[in-house]
Amino acid sequence: MNTEQRLNIIAKLTDIINDNRVALLKEKLEQRTRYLTVVLDDIYIPQNASAIMRTSECLGIQNLHSIQERNKQKINRDVVNGAAKWTELDCYSENTGRKTCIENLKRQDYKIVAMSLSDDAIPLEKLPVDEKLALCFGCEETGLSKAVEDEADYKVQIPIHGFTQSYNVSVSAGISLYYVINKIKDTKQNWQLKQAEKENLLIEWLSKSTPTGRMLLERYKIKCDI
Repeated sequence: MNTEQRLNIIAKLTDIINDNRVALLKEKLEQRTRYLTVVLDDIYIPQNASAIMRTSECLGIQNLHSIQERNKQKINRDVVNGAAKWTELDCYSENTGRKTCIENLKRQDYKIVAMSLSDDAIPLEKLPVDEKLALCFGCEETGLSKAVEDEADYKVQIPIHGFTQSYNVSVSAGISLYYVINKIKDTKQNWQLKQAEKENLLIEWLSKSTPTGRMLLERYKIKCDI
């Protein structure tokens, strides 16, 4: 779709949706980002994966990636609380899923950040945010896979001051993502979506905001010769 086609569809959809709803969607859109993304590496407890998805959506992170070479990810709807509706989740379930995921992210110029307890990991506050980041979180029992750690541009850990050896993965994600997204904004990085991305995402959200939205979207696309 070109700009004119996108704006035409947005106008048609906004005509049938409550003005307050449209204003809310546009407000949330300004806080959306793909500068920071999340990788879930074979996380198998539904509550943990769902909690990370919910936290990511709350912080405005639009895209997540789920590696499922061993563990098929299940969503706990009570925990995720609708967050999956507003985010995009790419799943990698084939035997080479891990490799494919990391290669895809690197092609998009993401720096791979392995959340790790290894001795050479740097503290979270030392992580630079001047480039796009993909924060990778590992499975509950064994942590992040060696394959991801070996491909990482940075190994990062959250300092621990108690006797317990590690944080729960969903807690680790919550702390890390909140800290990093705010650091990105504080250092004035160009973190927001591009205008075309905003328009495409607004169309998607508008179509989800009414029971007939998906059907109308397809009809409008045909009228616009898309």
